[in-house]
Amino acid sequence: MSGSRSGSSKPPGPRAPAPPRNALDALFAGGAADPLRRALWLDALEQRLRPHLPPSLAAHARFANVDGAKLVFVVDSPVWHARLRLAAPALLDAARSVGLECGEVVVKTTTVPLSPDPPAPRRPLPIPAAAREALQAALAPKDVPDGTKKNDS
Repeated sequence: MSGSRSGSSKPPGPRAPAPPRNALDALFAGGAADPLRRALWLDALEQRLRPHLPPSLAAHARFANVDGAKLVFVVDSPVWHARLRLAAPALLDAARSVGLECGEVVVKTTTVPLSPDPPAPRRPLPIPAAAREALQAALAPKDVPDGTKKNDS
């Protein structure tokens, strides 16, 4: 009998661990992939439609969704609602140019601003006297054994 084991089937040994995936790859591999892909697709679609909004309207309108053959936008006041309705034909043409079969623009008005106000600048807190004295003492030049003052700067 030969010492060769080419014809025998032995159980496979332990496998090397799979290399780590980055976080985005892990998200797209799981069950949450479909909503993430849709969100990224909607974001890319907004980037393509935004240049077709009139400049004065762009800050007050956001592309929200595609609902069948409807493009859904959100605006922050009724005035912008009317202006977006006027811009609807150009938006529909732009959507058709990227492959969407849309026939209507739906505009919804929200009561909250679309872009939040920037946070107010914070005033610095006052430093307690004891902390100020400790800081000054720490930054003051130190006496060195030979009688001279050492400057650490």
